[in-house]
Amino acid sequence: MGPKTTRVYETLRARLASGEYAPGTKFPSERALAEELGIGRTALRQVLARLVSEGALEVRGRSSYQVPGAVSVTTPEGLKPWRIRGQRDVYDNPWVKLQLWDVEPPGVKRFEHHVVMLHHVAITAVLDEQDRVLMMWRYRFVPQQFGWELPGGIVDEGEDPADTALREVVEETGWRPKSLEHVMTYQPMIGMVDSPHEIFIARGAEQVGSPTDAEEAGHIEWVPLSDIPGLMARGQLMGSGTLVALLHILASRGKPGVTPAR
Repeated sequence: MGPKTTRVYETLRARLASGEYAPGTKFPSERALAEELGIGRTALRQVLARLVSEGALEVRGRSSYQVPGAVSVTTPEGLKPWRIRGQRDVYDNPWVKLQLWDVEPPGVKRFEHHVVMLHHVAITAVLDEQDRVLMMWRYRFVPQQFGWELPGGIVDEGEDPADTALREVVEETGWRPKSLEHVMTYQPMIGMVDSPHEIFIARGAEQVGSPTDAEEAGHIEWVPLSDIPGLMARGQLMGSGTLVALLHILASRGKPGVTPAR
């Protein structure tokens, strides 16, 4: 980074360290920061990317950032990662890849571990002004049961996950979100499966037509958030992405610095 970029980085790092921006709150926009600090948007994005890599900021959507929430636990130090000596394909098709990885955990003899490579996925919880969430009642043949799900699908190669999130909501429900916020990225089966899941929250939507994805669409309904604990207890919420998104919404309601669902 050049002198000006370094100065902006140090300024923002000092502000974050001093608590000027409260934990869990939205960070100023790129436009506002560029105007205030006298820096171009391209150079500013280098600064913001470094702050994200250091854990000082979190990405919350396209050109949108948030200060991480406050935590009391400290990150353990001194632990060593596993060493990956190599990997080989066992089975591969457009939907799933099975590999064997040659791994060596610290202090343990190296061995081969199965790894399943699946697709990158984006899932969206769309909320309205009546504290309801847009959901689909669908049949899943693997567990052989019906249940409620949030719209979502596979991120195409080179596609922005936010674009995937918007596209899948429209295709599967016929509703187009008015806003979109990235909440988190997580792995649903971290011990053996690689399938990054992106969770988005949308607020408000307009109906633009009927669902166009005949295979994925089901019965569409705006479900009250107050029903979510009961549906969970009945085992009618399908998929980890649906659970993660809805639990995030319920846990965030009423917290300082967190936008409520309504």
